[in-house]
Formats: sequence, C-alpha cells, structure tokens
Amino acid sequence: MSRVHDALRRAEQSGSFGSAPPPKSYSEPRSAAVVEQPAGPQMDDMLSQIQEVVFQASPDSLLIDASRPHEAPTEEFRSLRTRLNHMQSLQPIHSLVITSASPAEGKSLTAVNLALAQSHLSSNFTLLADFDFRRPVIHQMFGIDRSPGITDYLLGKVPLHAAIRRIAGTNLFIMPAGEAVINPLELLNLKEVRQMLERLPQLFNWVILDSPPLLFAADANLLATLCHATMLVVRIGATTIDAVTRAVQSLCENNVVGIVVNGARRGELYSKYTYYHSYYQPRDYGHHPPEPEPGEQEPVAVASEAAPDHKPE
Repeated sequence: MSRVHDALRRAEQSGSFGSAPPPKSYSEPRSAAVVEQPAGPQMDDMLSQIQEVVFQASPDSLLIDASRPHEAPTEEFRSLRTRLNHMQSLQPIHSLVITSASPAEGKSLTAVNLALAQSHLSSNFTLLADFDFRRPVIHQMFGIDRSPGITDYLLGKVPLHAAIRRIAGTNLFIMPAGEAVINPLELLNLKEVRQMLERLPQLFNWVILDSPPLLFAADANLLATLCHATMLVVRIGATTIDAVTRAVQSLCENNVVGIVVNGARRGELYSKYTYYHSYYQPRDYGHHPPEPEPGEQEPVAVASEAAPDHKPE
C-alpha cells in the first residue's frame, strides 16, 4: 500500500485528478437540474473513498470462480494473465483495451474474466472499465448500477471516486459505463479521457477496458491510441479471416499484443487437462470435468497467444 500511496501523492501534486472535471460544452443535452459538484477527495484518500459492493455475479455470466481453480476456463485465463504479466515485467504495459472485430465474439466476457484473474493475485489492484457506451454489459454481469460511471465523470457530474466501485474483499474495482449518451465518440475525444487513462495506472497495476467492436464503431480505435496495448478477441466458427484482417489493419499494429481465441470445443480443452486433473488434483477435490457430448462447445474456453516482442509507442 505504501507504493500506491506514494504514487497517489505524486499524482496529487501534478493536478486535481480526483475531482470532477468542469462541465464541458458537449453536444449531449444536459439536465437543468445538474448541481455543481464539490471538490473531490485528496488523491491519497481516493481508494478509501470508493464505495464497496458485494460480489453478486449474474447466474448466466459465466465468470471464473476463484474457489474452483482447477476448472479449465480458469486455467486458460490464468495462462493469459501469466503471459501479460511477463510482458509487463519487460515493458511498461498497464492499460489494455479488449475488443473484437464484430459483436457476440466474447470480448466483454474476456475482459471481465481477465480482470478477475488479475485481481486474484495479492496486491494486484485491477480496474475493469466499461468503455462500451453503446451496449454496456459489465454492470449487469456484476449486479451493480450503471450510473454513476465513466460518462457521469467525464460530463463533470461526479468526482472520479464516485464513478468506481470496489468488489468487497477483493482487488477488483469496477468502473461502469454511466448514463447513456447520444454521441459516445465525441465524449471519448474530450481531453479528460486521455488525462484519466494516463493517470489511472498510478492507482492500479492493470486498467482493463471493454470497448465496442472495431468494425462497427470507431471508439475502440481511438481508445487503442490512448492505452498501452490492445488485445483482439475472435470466436471459432463466427469470426472470419477477412474480419480479423480488417480489424487488425484498423489498429496501430505496434499496439496489438495478441489474440484471444474464444469458443473452443470442451473436448479439445479437457484433453489437455486430463492428466493434469488426474495427477495434480487433490484427492478431496470433488469436481470432475463432465464428459463432453459430441460437438458440444464450452463458451468460456479461451486460448491465447501474445506477441512477446511487442513494444508500445
């Protein structure tokens, strides 16, 4: 905690990051009832000011469970976490955009489970931010309110700490999308977005952003230029080679650290872990992977490949 507080004090000296930005001349209609917000908390008190919420995952959210560490999806996300943390040890990567070429390829699920896997490590403060202002889902997956969130902070309605929730008893912090806006891209072009993404790594070791699909909105392209790295999610049987090619070409290629492959067959994954489970699994551990039906797919099975020589701009 001392390292975090030292970073917070340095951030405080560089500006008023913790307070709400002044209201912007933005094309979004504003309510006449908006009142001026008081100054935000001092930066060194920021974490203590963040509201804690109980972990109430949606039953159909398919989130990994720390209490069931031997399940194949959990192992896959741990493998992805290990690769990213190794890259972080070689170069300063602290903010990561998770996106996909098209909708329904598993980008939000990947962002949430990667953030959960990172937060399972001791003292590894992780922020999961929902920058998909068009179709946000992270607040639903965790059973929290959508607002106040990112858009409320950017519009000057709340201080930063009010836009963040901490999952009680964990290192995971959630920043929901906030109230709906008519033109998300204009909001993302505000200078406060760049300032926030530059300073959040002073508070969190990982800042993981869920963003809209690349081929349907320009939001992810803009966010990729503001963050240290970008990761693309593709789904077996759904994502085409042409879509992946166009998506990668739309990004800054030096910023792409890897591709996450989603939707692998359950049998393919469990064949890798059969010996692992039989040999390393504790005898009193009662859960065993079910035998897969022919053609059955595991929706949260993830394989990953990261580029070890990535050097961010």
